[in-house]
Amino acid sequence: MELQRQTATLAAQGLGLAVITYDPPATLARFAKERGLTYPLLSDTGSAVIRRYGLLNAEYPEGSRAHGVPYPGTFVLDPAGRVVARYFEAAYQERNTVASILTRQGGAAGGPGVTASTAHVTVQAAASDQVLSPGSRLSIAIQVTPQRAMHVYAPGTHTYQVVTFRPAAQPWLKSHPLTYPPSEIYYFAPLDERVETYQKPFTLVQDLTVLATPEVQKLLAGQTSLTIRGTLDYQACDDKVCYAPASVPLTFTFDLTPLVRP
Repeated sequence: MELQRQTATLAAQGLGLAVITYDPPATLARFAKERGLTYPLLSDTGSAVIRRYGLLNAEYPEGSRAHGVPYPGTFVLDPAGRVVARYFEAAYQERNTVASILTRQGGAAGGPGVTASTAHVTVQAAASDQVLSPGSRLSIAIQVTPQRAMHVYAPGTHTYQVVTFRPAAQPWLKSHPLTYPPSEIYYFAPLDERVETYQKPFTLVQDLTVLATPEVQKLLAGQTSLTIRGTLDYQACDDKVCYAPASVPLTFTFDLTPLVRP
């Protein structure tokens, strides 16, 4: 149902949506009618297109009910039909949300947000989705703006505290590697030191997955919301002083819906 919820958002951005599966047309027609789906469901009978793209899941041998199923994923195409991005998952229960893909493509995050400010940085963070279910892979975009004359540290060869986001551990949550933008070199003349830093506004993107294991679904049964907490950790310096490492708490609360299976 997450795809159906996002059809208007995609259309407003000039984007189309189509789903291709190995199911026969009758099965897809019945599924679309039951779920009230308005986007195209394309039947790849015999998994010809799935095989052509090298997506056939070989774990299901010929003769099994699931033979022909692809690895779940999403292709992003430009108007000429060229693939410009792709997002794939290891397990069919875990899926990138449409909003998460749009966020990682540079779109605005439309989920819960938070703003915070310290003497060193201003932080504006927003999640891609407002509604989650077990298996949802969401993105949190964290825009950090160093205060005037300040810089914070990017990954590199130095020993300063690198800016990072640390989600609080939850039994139902999986954290993926944080995505960093390109950094710039800051030269500190008194020490003849060159280090990787961020001196201008930049955005970190943190992907998180709400697990869909039977244990997690049992744990979350009956809940109508989820809260994800974490901290943005950093160390800031100006041209005279290096300040102690600091943390900014960030909290996001989501609506929770059950996992809908075909």
